[in-house]
Formats: sequence, structure tokens, C-alpha cells
Amino acid sequence: MPRTRALLPPALLGLVVVALVVSGIRPYDRLTWLLETVWVIVGVPALLLVWRRFPLTTLLCCLLAAHALILVAGGHWTYARTPVGEWARDVFALSRNPYDRLGHFAQGFVPAILVREILVRRSPLRGSRWLAPLVVCACLAFSAFFEMLEWWAAVAAGPAADDFLATQGDVWDTQWDMFLALVGAITSLALFSRLHDRQLPSPTAAL
Repeated sequence: MPRTRALLPPALLGLVVVALVVSGIRPYDRLTWLLETVWVIVGVPALLLVWRRFPLTTLLCCLLAAHALILVAGGHWTYARTPVGEWARDVFALSRNPYDRLGHFAQGFVPAILVREILVRRSPLRGSRWLAPLVVCACLAFSAFFEMLEWWAAVAAGPAADDFLATQGDVWDTQWDMFLALVGAITSLALFSRLHDRQLPSPTAAL
């Protein structure tokens, strides 16, 4: 089991890098691809830089890899045109491609464990009742900041940013995005907090 855990992060890294490269081959719109995947492009080198001093839990590695795959798929096809989203729209008779909703749910679901891991290992909040509320607040704050990034992109790029915004005509799209990130963060903590605690290093090892 320890050997398997040691091999998992490099395997996930390889999967993400391959997916990123493939997604960059003839994407629907190059600007949208860059805007959607920049988090992966920047995040992978940042993770490698800090890994020796701050290796992540297996749970967090798996979640980050899954989130990266969601991002690169959205970047390649755009969120409003992903095939899996079109399939879901047709099967469930939805009014829009729901892949964007999945992306924003993941925007809360995955960062919740990332923020939790940082706070538990680098702050006095381990075991505190304030840990979960502060994690949720951090995720909601990031979601709001991301919506401002979308606003700035729309102002700077004009109609060229439409595929990045992926509102699909929904006037409440921004509110839905933040709400789903909030639901994602709460769901992630409810599902994974105990498992996460078992994988986290002891307090002395985290110092």
C-alpha cells in the first residue's frame, strides 16, 4: 500500500500533463483554452516547487487531478460545447449544457480540501470548530473572485470572451456559479473530512 501511494502522485501528474497537451491541440477557441487551463499551467509547476516541503495527501492529489481534467476538457471544447454536457442536456431534457455547473461545483468541492489541508498543517486550526466554516468562506471568496476575473475578461476581450463566460443566456449565471461552489465546498467537507484527517501527517510532522 505505501508503494502504491508513492507511485500515485507521479501517475496523476503524468495523466494531467498528457491531458493538458492533448487539449491544446486544435481547441475550439485558443483564447478560451488559455483562460480555462491557466490554473493547470501555473498550478503544476507550483506544486512541483513546493512538493518537497509540502507533499500533499493522496486524497488531495486525486481531487486536484480530477479538477484539472475538468478544466482542460472545458478549455478544449468550451464549457458550453463539451460532449458529455451535450449528452446530459439531451438525456435529461435540460435547457442548457450543464458542464459549466459541474465546473463551478468542482470549484468549491476541490479547493475545500486544499484549503483544509493548508490550514490544518500550517495554522492553529487543527481540531477547531472554526476550521470548516473558514474553509467554506475561503472557497466562496475564491468563487466570487473568479467571477470578477470573468467580468474583467469580458470587459477586456468583449465578445471574444463569450465562450469563457459560458453564461448560455442565463442572467443568473454568476449567482448560480457561486452557489454551486458553496454547495461543492460543503459537500466535500461532509464527505471527506474524516478520510482527510486519517491521511494528514501528525501535528509534529506538519511543523
